[in-house]
Amino acid sequence: MTTRITVDPITRIEGHLRIDVEVDNGKVTNAWSSGQMWRGIEKILVGMDPREAWTYTQRFCGVCTTVHAITSVRAVENALGMEVPLNAQLIRNIIQTAHAIQDHIVHFYHLSAVDWVDVVSALDADPVATAKLAETLSDWPLNGPHEMKAVQERLKTFVNSGQLGPFASGFWGHPAMKLPPEVNLLAVAHYLQALEVQNHANKIVAILGGKSPHIQNVAVGGVSNSISHDAPSVLNIERLMLIKGFIDKLDQFVKSVYLVDVPAVGAFYLDWAGYGGGVMNYLSVPDCPQDSKGTVFDLPGGYIRNGDLSTFKAITSFNDDYFRQGVAESSKHSWYEGSDPLHPFVGETEPQYTDFQDDGKYSWVKAPTFYGQRAEVGPLANVLVGVASGNERYKKYLGQAMDTLKGVSKNPDIPLSALHSTIGRHAARAVRCAVMLDTLNDQWSRLVENIGNGDQDTFNAPVFPKGEIRGVGFHEAPRGTLSHWVVIEDAKIKNYQAVVPSTWNAGPRDANDEMGPYELSLMDNPIADPENPLEVLRTVHSFDPCIACAIHMVDTEQQEIVKVKAL
Repeated sequence: MTTRITVDPITRIEGHLRIDVEVDNGKVTNAWSSGQMWRGIEKILVGMDPREAWTYTQRFCGVCTTVHAITSVRAVENALGMEVPLNAQLIRNIIQTAHAIQDHIVHFYHLSAVDWVDVVSALDADPVATAKLAETLSDWPLNGPHEMKAVQERLKTFVNSGQLGPFASGFWGHPAMKLPPEVNLLAVAHYLQALEVQNHANKIVAILGGKSPHIQNVAVGGVSNSISHDAPSVLNIERLMLIKGFIDKLDQFVKSVYLVDVPAVGAFYLDWAGYGGGVMNYLSVPDCPQDSKGTVFDLPGGYIRNGDLSTFKAITSFNDDYFRQGVAESSKHSWYEGSDPLHPFVGETEPQYTDFQDDGKYSWVKAPTFYGQRAEVGPLANVLVGVASGNERYKKYLGQAMDTLKGVSKNPDIPLSALHSTIGRHAARAVRCAVMLDTLNDQWSRLVENIGNGDQDTFNAPVFPKGEIRGVGFHEAPRGTLSHWVVIEDAKIKNYQAVVPSTWNAGPRDANDEMGPYELSLMDNPIADPENPLEVLRTVHSFDPCIACAIHMVDTEQQEIVKVKAL
């Protein structure tokens, strides 16, 4: 018998997402991904000064802030054919890599880990045995028996008070939970430690960006940071050394804890390496430009078809025609006018709400395609592209993660194809986080060296011509390929479209009725208990949904939606 399950809203994400699945004989046989809010900022931007767009677009979301600011100014700079001072490129790179590290740490420990970790089970763990287990995995100094005992006591306080705090409403005792008590206790300890560690990345963003979230320092043409060797109110050696201290603390946690925990936990859930594959076309863009023209990048980009790394085709610059010509969005199953795929330069954002229609329109998210095919974006795509391109950093950390997975599971024959899965996305995110740490260190060193060589330039003033110009800016954001597309006429925005990672992944069926990545990844997933569909959350969370970026909310009746009171 077929059962319909609706999970609305999906929690532990940014924004409002509804997932519907049909289940037959304990497996998902159909799925729908529905964004439940409308994004209208593109409409707001029409007629505005292009230099101001970034201040609006980074308000798409309260999490993905820096990514939209930087991508927006890149789009306008691309339209103008501008060069950006090297210092500005490096400062932006440091901000975006620090932001990515913070985002990846938070996603695993604070948004997704409780899909796999039975927190209450940790009360039955032996803290000494937990510490011994941890010592076999890494040299992290906060893995000792004293720390494990202290965490267990804190957890007991939560449980005895009847208030589980951040661990409330979990799937404790669910038949899909498999971790031993000691592994659960270790994961809870690292959950709490990660709360402090992730803030080091936020401090880096705030020092350079002026605040976090919603940085204040970017501008079309560069950044507003003034540079001096010794002036106290600008970017000087003291602040740069402060940043280096935070980088070092992040580096130790990511490589000794995060990169170890994910494959270690995954070793107990190897069956989930067989679920969640879905769309296996992968798209990633190059990032961290190393020159003023955006033609040399520290991190690779490209496209892989059908999970076959031998099909890799590189994307090499902001002016790469292969990327610029390949993107389109369909609204056939989205609550907008029209249905034919449109290139973002001529994209439309005209709302047309119809209620939820299984075979019609059912989401505020559009359906992007790359040369007519659905594509998954995100850390899994990024890591596979990095490996296919021959990048040594990706190969090194993926090798370390696979070694841990094979060692803990005692299965030496796990293939690389296991990454095309729910658990594989988590592994790829940990690998990417380690790559981001090396990249962050490198960008910091290059900035210090460039300033030491006497270069203090951070801004080139833009000049807007008469007539129409077009530009695209892209960025490999924490959740994947992000691109902003702008049409400027007589120094005013004529059209603006943002094709964001969660649009690629969360989009509904396209013009050819092909499922999007969320939807296809859910097919054949097991469901042990239809009343508690933990398995749906596991696969959807593995993408790290950020639906606020894909959509925004409006009330056509002009009723009050929410009231916020500042205390």
